[in-house]
Amino acid sequence: MARTTGSDGARTEEAIRQAAIDLIAARGFEAMTLRELAEKVGLQAGSIYRYFPSKAQLLVALLLEHLNFLLEQWRLERPADAGPTGQLRAFIDFHIRSHTLRRREVFVANMELRSLAPDDYRRVVALRKRYERELTRILAAGCASGDFTLSDPKVSTFAILAMLTGVGTWYREAGRLKQPELVALYTGLVMRCVGRADDGAGRVPARPAAARGPTRKSRKAPGVALETH
Repeated sequence: MARTTGSDGARTEEAIRQAAIDLIAARGFEAMTLRELAEKVGLQAGSIYRYFPSKAQLLVALLLEHLNFLLEQWRLERPADAGPTGQLRAFIDFHIRSHTLRRREVFVANMELRSLAPDDYRRVVALRKRYERELTRILAAGCASGDFTLSDPKVSTFAILAMLTGVGTWYREAGRLKQPELVALYTGLVMRCVGRADDGAGRVPARPAAARGPTRKSRKAPGVALETH
């Protein structure tokens, strides 16, 4: 395979990361070899070591990059002046957008914790906990202000994150629901969980009849690809 055309070091490293995510998501980390990764990117096998000294360090880099991306982007988007309800709405919107746009990264980050060495596992989990604490902080503030009704903000954090993150396993861009509709629906679900069912959350924006797609009787048009387990 030809070497990646016109690539500099940073672009080649990013190409390796993206190829690794593709291979790991498709086959699993243990099944992927650095040789096939190099072939996918268009490099000599030994060239991978210039960017990642080992396969294990490549996995750590992928997981840390994903979590640091989430933390940094949320820092930039977090509405610091909003109350708990406004911050919770913003968090739901951010989490769903990032987890539907980065489905492969999310899958790898969740499934391949098992493949990390103990020290690396602790590093990655520490970042996961930082992200979880962002939501716990919002829920605890809402309980303190009387905006939310929750018996345990930390346990509620786990439940809400599990619900929101699960979107990435079935959502498809070509499906029936577009991202703003999905955010509205999940906002309503979460608001009911925190005792704010009466604030109008969850109302899906109306679409013109022509944009709504076929009725339930039609089997041919695409819909949301929901996997049942």
